[in-house]
Amino acid sequence: MIIYTDDPSGTEPAQLRGFFEGWPDPPSPMTHLRPLRASDAVMLAKEAPGGQVVGSATAITDGVLTGYIPLLEVLPSHQGQGIGSELIERLLRKLDHLYMIDLLCDPDLQPFYERLGIRRATGMMMRNYGRQSGGVSAA
Repeated sequence: MIIYTDDPSGTEPAQLRGFFEGWPDPPSPMTHLRPLRASDAVMLAKEAPGGQVVGSATAITDGVLTGYIPLLEVLPSHQGQGIGSELIERLLRKLDHLYMIDLLCDPDLQPFYERLGIRRATGMMMRNYGRQSGGVSAA
């Protein structure tokens, strides 16, 4: 059974293992926990009993007009079960008072977000891949 919550308090790094599949230098579970605690809005999917986190989504906002969804992560073993959709739908409901909610994703993920009412747009981005793990850059 999956339980959804917007409260990351009590979540421990051990509950966040196995995320960021395919990332060359993924964040550690402790680093994953930091934005869950610091973001303006969070949604977690947890297995019950036990509380293993199987999915998470975060948003940062100015609280007035704009919001940005930087991360949606679902464990590979739980993908394709509607967990990511439920996380985003719940997060969008929390942010529905805002004028705009933006996110960036790879082209192969755009159909997923379109099903949730998010439209394609042109954007710009900058990435510092030396900081992908959230740790100190070696450069």
